[in-house]
Amino acid sequence: MERIQEAIEKAKRERQGVQGVDGKTDDPVQDDKGEHASETVSKDGVVKQEDLLVDAQQEKRSVRVKYSQTRSVNIDAGTLKDLRIVAGFTHDKRSEPYRQLRGQILNKMRENSWQTLAITSPNAGAGRTLTAMNLAISLSMEVNQTVLLVDMDLRQPNVATCLGIDDVEYGLVDYVNNERPLEDILIHPGFERLVLLPGTVQDNASSEILTSPEMKVVIEELIARYPSRLIIFDLPAVLSHDDALVFAPTCDATLMVVEEGGTNKDDLERAYQLLEGANIIGSVLNKVRYP
Repeated sequence: MERIQEAIEKAKRERQGVQGVDGKTDDPVQDDKGEHASETVSKDGVVKQEDLLVDAQQEKRSVRVKYSQTRSVNIDAGTLKDLRIVAGFTHDKRSEPYRQLRGQILNKMRENSWQTLAITSPNAGAGRTLTAMNLAISLSMEVNQTVLLVDMDLRQPNVATCLGIDDVEYGLVDYVNNERPLEDILIHPGFERLVLLPGTVQDNASSEILTSPEMKVVIEELIARYPSRLIIFDLPAVLSHDDALVFAPTCDATLMVVEEGGTNKDDLERAYQLLEGANIIGSVLNKVRYP
């Protein structure tokens, strides 16, 4: 009960905002622990916090992030390309589809003041997590956009492993259960405005965990922490389990990843029917084979 009250009070503070250096109201900024960081103003007019620096002189701010609490992992370019993580390489032609997708997603999210995006697929193996990761990276390359990618596949979490990070000890559920603080779980994968909240394998009852009151409080807390941040949830395949069915409708929008040659029409139609309560804003055709 105390945690729920804290989340409510936090949301109130976030809506009220804090005063920026130009006299306008800025989004409140918090450190990795979820507490308000102390604010100082430098000579160049930059509001400084322990972990986040915000240039508040324009409506579209250039956001620079320094991570003092979050674990940072540096992955070399060759490894990223081998893993097909290409969205961060602007001269790689394979990154262009992700930039196009980024533009469409950003327009839709900002037009409607949406903050949360679920990504799923009809069947496993469609490249859902890889799409979520490349999209998250591409979104974070916008100079005024921060992104949190959350691994919501509690049966087979792959957000960290798709970057080659194989030493994840704690995950989302550890925070939901009050077993570990958030700073022990978050990962900064080397892209300035991107943070990952990885998962760990849960033996059973994953859909019950996703719909629990404790999970609801944590999701509300993540949303309230940075009101301008986009939060992407990597969900399991729709036809594999009921996890996506119970969680996707709670998100502002849902994106469906479809595998060319791997997703048949019946499965796609069934997935759309099962997600009737979700706001599906489009589909991504993945694994396209060019002649």
